[in-house]
Amino acid sequence: MPKRPMQDAHDLARNERHWNQIAAQYDVTDEITNLEAGFWGIMAAPVLEAFKRHTERVNRENSFFARTQFNRQASEIRDRVAASLGIKPAEVVFSRNATEALQALIGQYNRLEAGETVMYADLDYPSMRQAMDGLAGRRRADVARLVIPEPAVSVGQIVAAYEEALDAHPKTRLLLLTHANNQTGLIHPVCEITSMARARGVDVVVDAAHSWGHVPLDIPEFGADYVGLNLHKWIGAPIGVGAMVIRERGLSAIDRPHGDPGSLDSISSRLHPGTMNFATILTVNDALDFQELIGWDNKYARIRYLRDLWAEQARGIDGVDVLTPNHATLTGAITSFRITGRTSYEDNRALNRTLLEDYGIFTVVRTGVSGGHCIRVTPTLYNAPPDLAKLVSALTELAA
Repeated sequence: MPKRPMQDAHDLARNERHWNQIAAQYDVTDEITNLEAGFWGIMAAPVLEAFKRHTERVNRENSFFARTQFNRQASEIRDRVAASLGIKPAEVVFSRNATEALQALIGQYNRLEAGETVMYADLDYPSMRQAMDGLAGRRRADVARLVIPEPAVSVGQIVAAYEEALDAHPKTRLLLLTHANNQTGLIHPVCEITSMARARGVDVVVDAAHSWGHVPLDIPEFGADYVGLNLHKWIGAPIGVGAMVIRERGLSAIDRPHGDPGSLDSISSRLHPGTMNFATILTVNDALDFQELIGWDNKYARIRYLRDLWAEQARGIDGVDVLTPNHATLTGAITSFRITGRTSYEDNRALNRTLLEDYGIFTVVRTGVSGGHCIRVTPTLYNAPPDLAKLVSALTELAA
């Protein structure tokens, strides 16, 4: 790992010599230009080597390690995760991913009464929307859906959309709120919306699957009692590790699953992922080490810089609609686009295939956005400016 130069994050984001050294820590295929880092984050070389060592140790020591040493080491890692998130160790437990954590938080929520309402937006993740529908069905509650303005251009505009929806549905009890959105890349002003919701007696579940390691994250500032996280996306841990956060004041509203006899006062009794990959949990330490060596603010600035290289040029191409604003706090690395007028899944699937087959650029189609389907672009630390220039060139030709 190269020594970090003494530059502020904004200037360092443009220091290609520095970032080329970091990119070299990732073994990336040269068969395509991968601009779909939002699915999951590959391990950097030192993290991958650590994962191999941990796997070999677990395999060698087997149940002796699992029964005599793993729980202590996992607890220490959990404590480090909690400290990094600014919360108490008793408020976080490992899951296999954010979906598992969020489905538990929603499905086991016990404050919803018949005739009350759950609310979510078009940009929320499909699995979470389905969980909210399921909860409402079991509790004989109603479902309210809102559409996020497209394109959203200000914090006030987004807050106003939620305020209007909450005013229209005064019986809302539970709100699903995504922080860093997976569909278009829009970052929601969680603390403002949560404050408004809690003043109305509404509990908030925050989907932060794309947040940690991607954009600034402050769970205490969120003000929400329930948060689901991933560590195998932007933290770069091995696939199969996330976290469920329940703040102390909200624990009683989440039931224990499957007749669990565990303590009512323990978050551990709220989630049972079964036997997890021991080596994956151990490698969380190494992934955090690598992120901290890079520097959180340096990483945020770099991936936002890479995003701007393509998105702000594409915004000026006639026939290309960029769905995320050029705003200091509403955008991270993720941004989606459409070719003007092409809103169907078939249109965007064909465009996605053309980018791959004709230009060697890998992206992904996103569905469920009220304004129409779109293509998501997500650069990360192993990308460089020529990768984004390649995309801009392709979009210029395709839009024409």
